Amino acid sequence: MSTAIAVDQHHGGGHHDEHHHHEHSYTGIPNKKVLMWAFLASDCMFFGTLITTYIVYHGKSLVGPYPVEILDIPITTISSFVLLMSSLLMALSVAAVNRQDLFKFRLWIFLTCVFGLIFLSFQSFEFTEFYLKGLKIQTNLFGTTFYTMTGTHGLHVALGVLWLISWFVYSFFGSMKDKATDIEVAGLYWHFVDIVWIVIFTVIYLVEFVGIGGFA
Repeated sequence: MSTAIAVDQHHGGGHHDEHHHHEHSYTGIPNKKVLMWAFLASDCMFFGTLITTYIVYHGKSLVGPYPVEILDIPITTISSFVLLMSSLLMALSVAAVNRQDLFKFRLWIFLTCVFGLIFLSFQSFEFTEFYLKGLKIQTNLFGTTFYTMTGTHGLHVALGVLWLISWFVYSFFGSMKDKATDIEVAGLYWHFVDIVWIVIFTVIYLVEFVGIGGFA
């Protein structure tokens, strides 16, 4: 009898170890997080290329409109603040799902999505204003690099919003007991998008605001 129990415990422990092996890498970090970090590392190089290209061609447009003529620092500052606050809301949603507090998880992740959509609305408004003022993607080097970089970032935000909305909806129909890691992975992506925007905002907007460089 005791031998049977011991054998059963041994097999049970084997299944547990096998499950643990699949869930975690050799570093002890969940595989999903490792994959996300790898993706973010490659995405970081991608954005680094876009930002470097913008800096290299800064001041080399032969025709206007130039950034100093159309950039609206106050409006973009507000939209940037909204996006940064969404990172706080995302952190709160991760904390809530780790506590299995579904009400607060749904509240915070829903508000994260709302703040993300507000940011995208600001960006759509800005793109429309710039277009009406004559800045198209083919107008000059500023237009090409600006729209490519900010548009790519906007696409990342939109994909992030869709991802978070899917988790918000899922929480009403599926169990969230073993989904904390998944939400943390989504949180890593969202925080990365916010950090990238801080760099973009600095390079495009603050540089012009403090009068460094310029398009001649």
